[in-house]
Amino acid sequence: MSKIILGDGLLGSELIKITEWDYISRKKDGIDFTDVDSYKDHIYDYDVVINCIADCNTYDENRENHWNVNYKGVVDLVDITSKNNQKLVHISTDYVYSHSKRYATENDVPVHCRNWYWYTKFLGDGYVQLKSNNYLLLRGTHKAKPFIHENAYINQVGNFDYVDKISRIVRDLVESDTKGIYNMGSKLKTMYDLARQTKSDVKPVNNKFHESMPSDITIDLSKLEEFYE
Repeated sequence: MSKIILGDGLLGSELIKITEWDYISRKKDGIDFTDVDSYKDHIYDYDVVINCIADCNTYDENRENHWNVNYKGVVDLVDITSKNNQKLVHISTDYVYSHSKRYATENDVPVHCRNWYWYTKFLGDGYVQLKSNNYLLLRGTHKAKPFIHENAYINQVGNFDYVDKISRIVRDLVESDTKGIYNMGSKLKTMYDLARQTKSDVKPVNNKFHESMPSDITIDLSKLEEFYE
């Protein structure tokens, strides 16, 4: 089946490197992903559309952009792909879970969204589930490799990993024509543990986590593990 990637950000760029899928981007094609008319003609001829577009700023400074990219843009994409009988692969985030308990599963529903980023991603996910007739919804957290920060939290724990590892999971799930919702990640670790893999001089720090950023962002990977068995 023919496939096209939307976006060449952190994850999109990695998928472009490890696959032979076509792609469009703001840089290469002058695409405005908040304007469906600027890209809809580019994707009609493909069987699978992989959406790597997101506003990932976890702070609330630009609520309009969060809304336009993470929700409205997803609504437009779902409507187009459903109308054209295309499969939509939507890359989301494990931030949509409330993380009020450890090891969130694909069936868990947030009890409340902690900030505007979480809220718009949650709404986008909901629209995919309600309106798409053929979708794969992927949730996880990926980091740039090597680790780019000087400090890393020793008291933040999760199943996050570097983008090269997460991109391979995305590729495998897409190529298998899997459908539904999957959590993505790897074994439990602290952010400091992850950082040390590629940055030996990273400094361990404690963070006073607040309402919008919990210290425990663990997810259940049982479904993903079954896929690889």
